[in-house]
Parts: sequence; C-alpha cells; structure tokens
Amino acid sequence: MTRYRISQNQMLQGARRAPIPIDAADLWWRHSVFYCLDIETFQDSDGDGVGDIPGLISRLPYLADLGVTCLWLMPFFPTAHRDDGYDITDFFSIDPRLGTLGDMVELLRVARGMGIRIIIDFVMNHTSDQHAWFKQARRSRDDPKRHWYVWRDEPPENPDPPVFPDKEDSTWTRDEKTGQYYLHHFLHDQPDLNVALPDVRREIDKNLGLWLEIGVSGFRIDAVPFMFNSGPGDAGTGGSNAGGTGADGTDTHEYNGVDHLARVREFLSRRSAEAFLLGEVNMPYEQGKQWFGKARDGLQLQFDFPAMQRLYLSLARGDARALGDMLASRPEVDSSQQWANFVRNHDELTLDQLEPKELDEVFEAYAPEEGMRVYGRGIRRRLPPMVQDERAVRMVYALTFALPGTPILFYGEEIGMGENLDVGGRLAVRTPMQWASEGGFSTARPSQWVRQAPTGPYGPEHVNVDDQLADPGSLLSHVRQLIGLYRSTPEQAWAHLQVLQGGPAEVLAHVCRGEDWAMLALHSFADKGTSVRITVDADDAILTDRMTGAAIDATAPLALDLEPYGWRWFLLHPADAEVTVR
Repeated sequence: MTRYRISQNQMLQGARRAPIPIDAADLWWRHSVFYCLDIETFQDSDGDGVGDIPGLISRLPYLADLGVTCLWLMPFFPTAHRDDGYDITDFFSIDPRLGTLGDMVELLRVARGMGIRIIIDFVMNHTSDQHAWFKQARRSRDDPKRHWYVWRDEPPENPDPPVFPDKEDSTWTRDEKTGQYYLHHFLHDQPDLNVALPDVRREIDKNLGLWLEIGVSGFRIDAVPFMFNSGPGDAGTGGSNAGGTGADGTDTHEYNGVDHLARVREFLSRRSAEAFLLGEVNMPYEQGKQWFGKARDGLQLQFDFPAMQRLYLSLARGDARALGDMLASRPEVDSSQQWANFVRNHDELTLDQLEPKELDEVFEAYAPEEGMRVYGRGIRRRLPPMVQDERAVRMVYALTFALPGTPILFYGEEIGMGENLDVGGRLAVRTPMQWASEGGFSTARPSQWVRQAPTGPYGPEHVNVDDQLADPGSLLSHVRQLIGLYRSTPEQAWAHLQVLQGGPAEVLAHVCRGEDWAMLALHSFADKGTSVRITVDADDAILTDRMTGAAIDATAPLALDLEPYGWRWFLLHPADAEVTVR
C-alpha cells in the first residue's frame, strides 16, 4: 500500500487533504482522544488503598462517556518503588498489587468493546538496579550480562548532566564490588541499558512482541533521546552518540539512535497493522523532528513540548504572541505522522526550553514559592491552582482541542483537579482520582491510600466527578463538549495550521485549513474583554459558530467581542477563503 508515501513537495498538500474513512481508520491515532492515567491512583477495587486493574475496568464506562478513545497507561510492571513505577524489575509481568496478566487481558478486551484502545509506557532505556539482569551484571566484569549495561573504569571528563539534579550529582556511579562505574541518566537506582547491544535489542523486541500479542495498540516511549542514544561509546555519554569500542569489543562508531528507532518501528509495523509509537521528545522543533524520521521509519506521534512551554509563557504575560510565534514555526509533518497537543503530562511541568528571563516570568506567576518548583526547570502543580481562574482553564482546553493534532489529557484534568504539594517531587500531581466528595477512590481509610489527595479548595469535597456529572455547566461538561466537537470533525486531524498575524496581542487567531473544510479559532489570553476585527476575502463569506450553530454574514468586515479569556470557533465558508485579523 503506497497511498501514504508522500514526497517532501507533496507533504503540505497531503496534510491538507480531507481524510477518507479508510485513511481515518488506518491512522486511527491521528484523530484519537488520549487519556493518561496511573492504575494505582485511579480506582481501588479491593479496599487495600491501591488502585488496580479491576478498579480501572469498573471506570471504563465513565471514560467512554467522556469521549476517550485511547488510554495511555503509566508503568504497571513489578517495581522497586524508587521512581513511581519507572524503575522496573520485570518488563514481562504485572505488579501484583495491581492485578494479574489475566486482569490485563480483560481490561484490553472490555476497553476495546467500548471503543477504547490502550497503549502502554515503554521504558527500556533503563532498569531498576534490583532487576535480575543488573544483579547478574554486577557479579563480575566477566559476567555474560555485563555488557547489557554501560561501564567505565573512570567517568568521562564531560559527562551528561543528570535528569534529576536535585537527587544525583553525576550520571555515573561506582559499583564497589567490581570497581567500575555504570551509566544512569536518571537515578543511580536506574542503570541505563546498552541498547546498542544486539542481545538487549532482542529483549526489546521480545517485550514489544509480548504486549502486542496481548492486545495493546501502541507504546509511549519514555525519554526518546536517552532511550535510543545510550551506547558504550568511548565518550560514555548517552546523549553524545559517541563511537568507539565498547566493553564487549563491539565497534560502536556506526551506532545511531535514529537508525535504532527505525529498527523498532519496522518491528512494530511487522507485528501489528494498527500499532504506533508516541514519543516523549523534549527538544526544539529542529532537533526533535529527526525522531519523526521519514514517512515510515520514526515516531508516528510526538509531544509538542515547544508549544506547551510557550503556552504558559503566554498565560503568564496575558499575551498570545509567544505561543503564536512558536505554533507558526511548527514543522508540517507527513500525513502518517502527527503532533500531540497537551497542557501538562504526568511529570513536572517542564519549562527548560524557555530563556532564563522567560522562565523567571512563569515561575513568578505560577510557582512563586520554591516548594512549587523542581529541578530548577519545572513546576509541580496542575493548571487550575496555578491560574486560579476557571475561565482561563476553559480557554486553555478549548485551544488544545482547536489545534491540528492529537489531544492528550492527564487524568483529572477534565474536572480541574489540583496538586498536593505535601507529596514529594513530581508525585504532587499524581494524587488519587477524585470521584466523589469523600474521595471515592478507595474504601480504605485515606491514611492507607497509596497517595494522599489534595486538601482545601481543590480537595475531593470541592472537586469531584459526581458533582460535575450533575452540573451541565461544569468543567467536565465543557471538556466533554470539546471532545465531541473534535471527534465530529476528523478533517481537523489532517488540517494545516495557519497562525494569523496582526490581531490584538492578547488573542491567538488561527485557521485549521483542509481541502474543503476550514475552522477559524480565536482564543484570548487576557483577563479583560477584547475585540477582534475579522475580514474574510470572499463574496459569499459565512462564519458558522460551532458552539451555537448561528451563521454570521462575513461578506463585510466585522468585529467580534471576546470576554475575558474568551474563545470562539467558526466554520469558515468558503474553506479556501483568506482571513485577516486586526
């Protein structure tokens, strides 16, 4: 099948082409609504204070009603409990606290019956130091598993900085038994795997193959640049791609992380027609786009970190231009690829691509206390307590669903959950799902819960699913409506993004433009009302409000008023008409 092999010259036109049903089904992830959750904090079914797979199964009707079509599950594997499940001790099993392999099969089956596919975290850039592989590797320098990890007699002169600078001083730790240093970009309890080694690659294939056979529909790849650049090169740094002779005698000069990703993609495509790779690539566009690869040898989906970070800068300033300029520079991608739009993910709200003065602006606005910050680059808070204005919250989610791309929600965003800053580090935002005024997460005493819920105005008694389900004006109803509008127009997933210049500084104006479909969207970042003048260059111009269905004659210039943090979506007729704003 060659209909998606699009040349560089045809890429823009291909991105604008309206999807036919076969295309939309084959590239289902391009127009899906993703929802990320941690099983252990979503729903407890047996009263032990820990969420589990049967509990998640019981909540699938809620997710289906919300409009979710793909669940992204954070790690559910056996773990040493040093990094919230990302320090894995067995990639081929289920954490017994959460359930069994049989429970997982039931989850996949029931979810599929409700129109929900499931993807899982793929974290084979490192293991726990309690993993059987590492325990064997550190027995001696001659152990057969030794080269599954990256070792040196001495750390390199210029090592990569640790990902968690508040917890680690170096990316190299000395193993006292064997007298060598091992590489770990994350915690010292998480030694990096040597993914350049053929034996490790075979284990990666086996792991991918297992979960595909069980029924998952794809993988979110953790920390892509670290995952695919770790190797035994003589510089010893995972991010350098440096070549040399590895400890096992392997020539690594030709090792290339992008090529290794292509090999993983080829394996995935061979085993499953529907599966895809969603990559965590926190890089500027020019660096990050290499991980898309060519049309069929890289990531299909990639988080849009550059735009996410400028979103918060624009919010802090009340000025849309920082975000608008970034979106205007977002590279067009092949029709077999897509950007993923998100407000925040499950980690810290990382802002490392902002300039130092810009970072200070966002910190001052949204993390004025040191305890709200983490790693010197991020914020460990959720959006509603940061902005403290639900109008701004609603506008941000409207924008998320108004852009070309795949929207990804983090659990609890749809009801406006807050964080618990008494919980350490990034776990402050990974608190139990707030189902009811008394919590609803577990029948166990709250003191026995795996993590404590927020208190105060964002506690369960004030923010919960039950109350918002009964309120047609709730944030939950708002997000459900946004999802419904997004899902009703698959053309948006194939549309080209045109950011309009010349309007008020506080308003982001853009057009999602397809071959025979177009939507004009206006989103205000100001806490005061504003007006936008619109001119549509067409004799029969009509703007149809997507929320009310009202048609507006746009044959002459018109002024549209926006309330504080107001937003409007309009279907544009004719679809090829040019729009100007001022």
